[in-house]
Amino acid sequence: MTTVAIIAIGSRGDVAPLTGVGVRLRQAGHRVIVVAYQAFAELVTGCGLEFRGLDDASADLSDVSAREVAKAMAAFFSPSGMRALGDDVIAAVRDDPLDALLLSPFSELAGHPLAEALGIPSIGVRLQPLSATAEYPPAVLGAWSAGPPGNVAAARIGEAAIDLLYGKTVNGWRAQLGLPKASARTMRRRRIEDRWPILYGYSSTVLPRPSDWRPGLDVVGYWWPAHPTEWRPPAELVEFLAAGPPPVVIGFGSTVNSRAEARELSALVAQAVRSAGTRAVIQAGWAGLDVGGDDVMAVGEIPHDWLFARAAAVVHHCGAGTAAAGLRAGVPTVAVPAGYGDQPFWARRLFEFGVGPRPIPQRRLSAENLGAAIHETLANYDYRARAAALAARLGAEDGAGRVLDAVEAALSIQS
Repeated sequence: MTTVAIIAIGSRGDVAPLTGVGVRLRQAGHRVIVVAYQAFAELVTGCGLEFRGLDDASADLSDVSAREVAKAMAAFFSPSGMRALGDDVIAAVRDDPLDALLLSPFSELAGHPLAEALGIPSIGVRLQPLSATAEYPPAVLGAWSAGPPGNVAAARIGEAAIDLLYGKTVNGWRAQLGLPKASARTMRRRRIEDRWPILYGYSSTVLPRPSDWRPGLDVVGYWWPAHPTEWRPPAELVEFLAAGPPPVVIGFGSTVNSRAEARELSALVAQAVRSAGTRAVIQAGWAGLDVGGDDVMAVGEIPHDWLFARAAAVVHHCGAGTAAAGLRAGVPTVAVPAGYGDQPFWARRLFEFGVGPRPIPQRRLSAENLGAAIHETLANYDYRARAAALAARLGAEDGAGRVLDAVEAALSIQS
């Protein structure tokens, strides 16, 4: 039996899709270990996968100011922060006989030297497009375009900045693992020449593979989260859903708020729901939403595929995993992206597909514009029809199966 380690660094939206990949690998006879923050232990083990936990710095961000959040993020992205993360990843799998690595973006820095030292194949697994193309800048830079030359330049500058910032950090791991010193630029060029495989876990129907990508960069389809085997929906939620028409589901995922900000956002959402005249299920998330009432119910973590399928529409921040879940459910989306990361990128893409109204950036969010967007979405049949048609196309794809094929191909070459 071969052992595959999935290094899944990030929030729940980064980890949950890879549980579906892990389950598919396990069903094919592979032993699967998932390395993720300790907060996701139950999510992983509940799906029958082995878990190796990392210290979760985000656990300390439940009641902090925006400045403190920015400070924590700066520490995370610093060379010392990445070194600590990589050290933890290496330590987490040190005693396991690994045969292959699946590396999420934040794990690639340490994952490359680890795979080299172990003499095993590795594959990149990404939820948003990051590789250089003339069609758009890397998705984490937002929803803009500088034209073909500028888009490529933005990606190349980003790659050079990463190599410069973390070059010494990577060589620290190389020395620790008994590898010779090498420049980050040289190692990046080697991966390109070797056509190091990177699999993108979204649908080519939603975002086609750019024609200028090198061989080895593939869009394989969405990876759907696995359900913990013992999971059951809360009885009170089932009763609420059965007591009336489908509600709007509202949540902002991994958006971090202070308690004061959470109270303000909760009041805004409550007023918007009332003005739209709809029932609603509110997911608390890291945003700390707490909204109640006769036609409103607040819930904690509920699998998106189960909940969204029972919704009239969804309102969310448009992180990659949540955007995918909304598309899979075939329901319209009111996109409320933060002003950073890939959220504006996916929000614009959903709008271009016509499955919801124009996105509302979180910095411009008000009870009035959110209520109006919800009302418009519920009244527009075209949004729902387009969303349902797109969901039908996604249902024919098998993203996890494509990862399994790639892993087994890499293992066969290695043997």
